[in-house]
Amino acid sequence: MAHSSHPSSRFEQACTELSSIRDFLRWGASEFVAAKLFYGHGTDNPWDEAEQLVLHALHMVPPLADEWLDARLTTDERARVVSNIQRRIEERIPAAYITGQAWFAGLPFAVDERVLVPRSPLAELIKKGFAPWLTQEPREILDLCTGSGCIGIACAYQFPDATVQLSDISFDALAVAEENIAQHGLSERVFALQSDLFENLHGQRFDLIVSNPPYVDADDMASLPDEFHAEPELGLASGDDGLDFTRRLLTEAAAYLTENGLLVVEVGNSWPALADAYPALPFTWVEFEHGGHGVFILTAQQLRTAQMAGVV
Repeated sequence: MAHSSHPSSRFEQACTELSSIRDFLRWGASEFVAAKLFYGHGTDNPWDEAEQLVLHALHMVPPLADEWLDARLTTDERARVVSNIQRRIEERIPAAYITGQAWFAGLPFAVDERVLVPRSPLAELIKKGFAPWLTQEPREILDLCTGSGCIGIACAYQFPDATVQLSDISFDALAVAEENIAQHGLSERVFALQSDLFENLHGQRFDLIVSNPPYVDADDMASLPDEFHAEPELGLASGDDGLDFTRRLLTEAAAYLTENGLLVVEVGNSWPALADAYPALPFTWVEFEHGGHGVFILTAQQLRTAQMAGVV
């Protein structure tokens, strides 16, 4: 009964009765199971979620070596750990918003409520250099709907000679992206620009356009767990079928690609609706080794051919 009747007292109790990192990891994971939290913003289970929040409070980074597990915490450290666990349960926000950091493609990024938490399977493609589809090193890259800037910045690491444009409709998101550009020391070749799709990119051509745009349909938006509703709706919702933005992108992208350019777009669960809406478009759907789906690839030539045929 104490679990539901006196929530604050059990957190206070943890502060006084638990002592080691092991204690707090076990307790945090148990609390998360009891609270029926949703995972999917960097972790997929209660133990990893607890590890992320406990270690953040201790200024440590996962994974934790076993020899640290029985280290005893100070009173201040225990209070910080319990505060992180309590916020995660009571506010139902992604852990990354509590820690202020998320990892993508093996790189750390500053995140907060102004941007989605990085979690795209595109990281796997970036690490592979978009092989086998990208046949030469791109010189000009566009990360459309950049949010935190994680996709474009990861591309900048993968292609050290490329210039990368980060674009987003949200000035709030771009402020976070600018912070990450500075954090990674990439301000000489990674740039942030406010634009609704290609509105402020006239005259530019890119060898690679990568986009993780809003693609959640109305039904899915209505049924998403609380953790998703803590994220900016602008980065998630895209009309009744989730394809409002992607339709515009397919219509306009060819004009912004170089002759041998490549368009890579994540549409997640909306991929069947997209495939049904454009049966004549020769989408290549990427198969991922480490999980994820709903990412398509189209070449500039395929898009231009489709335009001439009136397909897009």
